[in-house]
This record gives sequence, C-alpha cells and structure tokens, in this order.
Amino acid sequence: MMDPPSAATGGRGKRKKTSAAPEKNKRLKMGEDGEGMDGCVHPTHSPRISLLLNRLQQPVTLNELTELLHYAALGKTGGITQPSWCRLHHQRKVKGVNVVIVNGLTQSHFYKHYLTLQHLRITYTSRVTFTPSSQNIASEIFSSEVSNSDGPSIHQKKESVKMHKVNLCSGAALRCHPVITKFGTQTRGLTAYLLPLQEMIQRHYPVKGMPGFEDFVCTDSVNCVTDSSPLYGLDCEMCLTEKGNELTRVSLVDSDGNCVLDELVKPENRILDYLTRFSGITAAMLRPVTTTLRDVQAKIKALLPWDAVLVGHSLNGDLVALKLIHPHVIDTSLLYRKEFGQRFKLKVLAETVLKRQIQTEKKMGHDSIEDAAAALELAQYFIKTGPRQVLERHLEELWGYTLEEEKEEEITDSSAPSLSLRFADILQTLGRTVAFIGKRSAVALDLSNQQWHSSDKEVLASYRKQSQSSFLSVLQFSSFSDHVKRCVPEQEQRYQRVCANLRDMCVVFAGPFPAGFSEREVKRFFCCCGPVRKIKMLNTAVRVHAEVEFELLEGAVLALKMLNGLSLQGQSIKVQRPVNESMLDLDETLDALMGDALNTSSLYAIKTKLRTAESMNISAKVNGHTVGAQFPGASTIKTANGPCPTKAHNKASKLTEETVRETFGNFGAVQRVDLPAKPGKYARHASIKFESSHSKHAALTSEDLSMENYVICPSLTPSHLHSWVSLATTVDAEGEDTEKTHVHNSHQDQEMELMMRKLDRYLGKIFKSLPPCTLSVVVLPGHNSVHGELPGLCFMEVKSGSGGEQ
Repeated sequence: MMDPPSAATGGRGKRKKTSAAPEKNKRLKMGEDGEGMDGCVHPTHSPRISLLLNRLQQPVTLNELTELLHYAALGKTGGITQPSWCRLHHQRKVKGVNVVIVNGLTQSHFYKHYLTLQHLRITYTSRVTFTPSSQNIASEIFSSEVSNSDGPSIHQKKESVKMHKVNLCSGAALRCHPVITKFGTQTRGLTAYLLPLQEMIQRHYPVKGMPGFEDFVCTDSVNCVTDSSPLYGLDCEMCLTEKGNELTRVSLVDSDGNCVLDELVKPENRILDYLTRFSGITAAMLRPVTTTLRDVQAKIKALLPWDAVLVGHSLNGDLVALKLIHPHVIDTSLLYRKEFGQRFKLKVLAETVLKRQIQTEKKMGHDSIEDAAAALELAQYFIKTGPRQVLERHLEELWGYTLEEEKEEEITDSSAPSLSLRFADILQTLGRTVAFIGKRSAVALDLSNQQWHSSDKEVLASYRKQSQSSFLSVLQFSSFSDHVKRCVPEQEQRYQRVCANLRDMCVVFAGPFPAGFSEREVKRFFCCCGPVRKIKMLNTAVRVHAEVEFELLEGAVLALKMLNGLSLQGQSIKVQRPVNESMLDLDETLDALMGDALNTSSLYAIKTKLRTAESMNISAKVNGHTVGAQFPGASTIKTANGPCPTKAHNKASKLTEETVRETFGNFGAVQRVDLPAKPGKYARHASIKFESSHSKHAALTSEDLSMENYVICPSLTPSHLHSWVSLATTVDAEGEDTEKTHVHNSHQDQEMELMMRKLDRYLGKIFKSLPPCTLSVVVLPGHNSVHGELPGLCFMEVKSGSGGEQ
C-alpha cells in the first residue's frame, strides 16, 4: 500500500524552524499509541499491530508473546492492558487469533533463505527477534495464566465461590485449587512441569544474560528437552563465610536414585559458621578437602547429558551456591503448591507423599544425598500420577481439605465460569473455541481440542478442512525440527556456514594500499561509509590488501559505490565483494531488502569525517565522479565550500536527533531517528524513517540538498537488528579463520531449500484461509546451542477486514 504524498516533497524550500518540545511530544504520543508506526494509510478502525519505538531492537520473550495474545483475545473488557512492547489498535475488531510455530528454525535461517520466503517478508509488516525458550511454546500459550483478567465478563461470579471449601464430587470445583489452576487436571509429561523462564527470573534463578550472574558457569544444555529426558536430583549444603553463604557439599542422583556425585567443597573465603545443625558439615570434615567450586562445576557439566532436567526443592538456592546456570529445572516446592505463595517443607512432603522420614533429629544436619533423592522421587510421583490424582490422594493430609465440606456452598449453576486463570480455560468459559494441530505434544487441552498429525502437509490440510475456524488456533510444523535432528553431526558446521554467508554480505576486499598502511589507517579510511566491525590485513610479498567487515549492509554497499577506483596517495584502490557461491544472488537480495515492508520509508545516512579524508589526500573523484555527484541508489552531498574538505567542517561531524530531524524534515514528516553509538562516543550514522515513502524518494532524488557532509542510501538492515552481523556472532573466536571455509553438502542444501519453499507456500495458504480481522503470528522459535543462544523471529499481521489477502 503506497503512502499519500507528503506536504513537503523536496528540499529546495526554506527550512521551517519549529520548537523542539512540541515535536518531541508529538513523537512520544506517536510511540505510545502507535499511530502511523508503519507509515501506511490504514482503513478506518481496522485492527492492526505496531511495535513501540523503544522496543524495535529488543527481542521479545515467550511471556511477552502470550501478553499480546491475551490482549488480542480478551482486550480491555476482559481486564487486560495493552502489551508492554507493542500496540494492537482497535482490538475489539479482532475476530480470531492464529499462531503457527515452525520448530527448528532461527532468525538466521530466515535471512539465509530471504528470497525464498516471499510470503513471510511481504505479508507481515511487523517483525521482531524472538528469545528462545526452553518451554513447549504451544503448551505455554494455552496454559499461560491471565494474571490481569478481572473484567466482568470473565470473573463476574468469582466472589460466590470459596476456594477453601472444595467438593471433589464436582469436577469444576477442582479448578479452584492452586495446583489445578497452574497445571490442569490431565496427566502430562515432565515438560509440562518445567519452570518457565519468566518464573525462573521472578524467583531469582540464575539465568543467562540476567544481571548478577555474569560469572556463573552454564551447563552444556540445548533446547531439546522432551518428556523422555533424564531427571537428576540435586541438593547442596552451605556454610556462612565472610562473603555470605558458600557451597560446602553437593550431591547429584540419577533417575534411578543412584548417587553419581557427592563432593565436599572447600569455600574460597574464611568460614564464620559451619551451620552444622542444618548442613551436617563440621570443621574436621572440611580440613583435608581440596576440591574447589570450579572442580565440582566441571564435574557436573561432564556428568549431565545435554537434555538433562535438574530437580530440587527450592532449587534456585542450590544453583546460586553452585554458581551454575541450567535452563531446564523442576522445583518440587512449586509442584505441590499452596495458596498465597506458601510452600511445603521437603521433610513434610517426603513424610506425607513418600511415607519416608528424612531430616530427623537423630541425624546431625541434613543429608544432601537423601534430600536430592527425595525431591527427585516427589517429582517423578507427581508426573506419573498427575495433578488430579495427587490432590485426591493427599488433599486432606497436605492441604487440610475434606472430601466433602460445606455442601451448601457448591456451585449448582452449570453456566458459572471457571475460576482457572489459564488462557485456554478462560476462552472456553466465554464460549470461544480453541484448537491445537500438530505432532503429539504436552498441550494443556482436552483431547477433543487437539488434532495430532505426523507431517506438516497433514497439519495444513486439517486446518483448511475446518468448517469453522477456532477463535484461538495454534499450528505446529515439525518437519524442520525433524530434519535438524537427522543432521545432528553436521548441524553445527552448517550453522557456521549460514553465519559465514550472512557475514560475507557485509564484507569487502580492498587494495592495494600504500606500503606500510596499518589496520588502524584502513579502518579510518572505511569508517566514512559506516561502522566497521573488523579489519583483517592481507599482506602479500608485494602489496597490502585488507578484508573489511562492516556492521551494516549499508556500509558495504556505500564502500563499493564511493571508494572503488579512488586514488589514495597516487595509487588507485579497488574495492570488491568476496567471490563465492553465497554472493551469487546478492544483488537480488539487496533489491528485496530495499522493498522490504520494514524498509519502504527508511533511509540510511552517514556523516563523513573530513579530517580523515584530508589527511589521506583522498581525491575529489569517487567512481569517476566528483564528490557530490549522484550514483544509483545513493547520494553524496557537497560540502558548503565545494568538493575539497577543510578542517573547519570537522566540528559538524557530530550527529544529533535535532539536527537530523531539522535537515531531513524538509522532505516530509520524520517518524523516527535512530542514532546508534557506543558508550562515550557520538553517533556518525543514522537510520531515518519517514511517515511516507514519498518523503524517502524525495530525499534520494534531490540534487541540491543543503546538508553538509551527508551520504545517504536506502535502508537495508531490518530495524529489529542492531546490525546485520549480529545474526552471526555465535561462532567462537578460534574459529574465525576457518568459518569462511564453506564445506558444502549439495544434497542437504537442496533439501533445505525445497523445505523452505514448501513452508512459505503452506504459510501463504494458512494466511489466505484465515477469517478477516484475524491476528496472525508466525514464530520461528530459535534454539540454544553449545555455542550460545540462536535467536528466533516473530512475525505479526492482522488480516485485512475486507477478507482478501494482504
């Protein structure tokens, strides 16, 4: 959809000076309500989605995605507020929600196959990086708690029910219990009881990337936990030192209850109290010990399989003592839940559920092996028995309820809404249908709402055959995940190749440079085109060349257009791209990126550093044209005193939002200005998004811009990326010299390409089948590897209310 022409269509007119304060207020208002975020004209009162300005380059989590889904389905009438990271406009017009989860794919896969995935890059106008989750995404969507659901349409009768008066003869009454509210009534696999990332953060579990855990060690765990993954019980004992609680003993038991690790540990700091009455540790026991914290960290990493699940009672304290980060945990203190956040002691649960005495007064302190084994058995019992049976067997002993108490308080009105806060339960209470279609999974739904299929083709056919779409439908494609599992030995090598191919798009080779030219001088020479990430000098016996890697695609494009053929100290410099297979479709990819829905009204601008240019005696010729001449797709702006730079202009090299808005506002309303800069440094380049694509065109085609020392070109790097090479930063430094060695497996490459084409076709058919005004979300989940987090990608679009495909 084309934008209407802006009132300001050129740069020849006088600049109109306006107050900075009203302009700022206007921008803030735009960011808050989201109007005009994509620069398009929208049908009146048609639902649409937009990202908040301050969240463009921040990844969203699974919890934030469910936040959007809750608002889309329930809205303000259901007591739900707008999501914290985006805006869904005219939510009341939303007629349904559809989520497609494509397991096994990452953000890098999308940009590697960018040209192939035409439907995804054209149809979805909102795109944001997605943080990988250890949880089952489909299950979390259905079972996520709607914490703010206080609207009259949902809980209008909740005051008539007393939670502490439960009658097990009524199935609906079970939903009042905190265990059922959290886990439902069905017996499910262990993945249903893993602690979600957001809850781990809230309960102070060590989480990678969170403040305070920078020096913690991560286990070699990846995002491949299944219901058959092994459970390991863990328990630690601590003592009090000058620095606080420190580890003195750690015990690990396997799923059969066998102790595989039991070590005493020497604290690093002076011990103030051995806490013997709790830990059982004495000075005599620790005196001969030489084992350190680092030693036991290494042993645990070596012992745990890559898909291990750790079990413990209030396990966060143990992991903090170990200074260990593990993403897959089950906390038994949160399985057997009590009201108001209270928790049972491990000793009470072991005695009531396992009929076993632990932590008795006869023993001196706790036995960490015994405690680890008890927590493990409690988790295994809960998983095997199921939440409902656990309640029926231990309701009176643990929670103090009788089987039939206060019968007169029973709910007799069959139409009374459920008190469950689970998303799926609330929707069904309101008469809205929910459905899951995919491979068999631990989804918190009745079997009547699930359809299990063995292939993506069957999932698609099943959805399209529905006579009436469910209000909330979640589809799960698993063919890519299956493909990845089949190629496990080659997977890391193939991912490194994807990273290398993406990185190559930001690389240019340049030379020959004058003898003795240094890496620092090369960087100063090329930074006039954009931020440089890395320089690699290529010294031969005769001449000096360099490999220059930019952070942004725009930098490489401008380097080719501005610096190729330029004379440096009397020597002509040649700038060219790498010559390899990954570059064959580059021109087509760049054209597609220019027309990407995220870039249609955006420009990239740099502020040249004239002192560098002068010191290097850069010629006034750029690709055979004087500085300031036009070249395809980019504009170089003349200086005020002609093409020859002077030192007087160095003061103007600093960019500010005010000056950028004042300069580019001559071509139309500027919606957003991004000025990325390192701490303590000022910005040298900017991304400018106009409210209209016509304003962008006017800026690109203007011949007499009065902006000093600017170079502009169409934006290429999508707005949700800090830089293009941020897609490919997980390869270890030791592998940098080998990462560009492209080892090919043509059969697997062809298979992957065919799968991508099929996926894009399937997604297009699903979108076409959606009813008008349906919020469509496509999630590439990403995953965690031994080399770090591989981010995913989330696409969002509301289908046009006219019923046609956008």
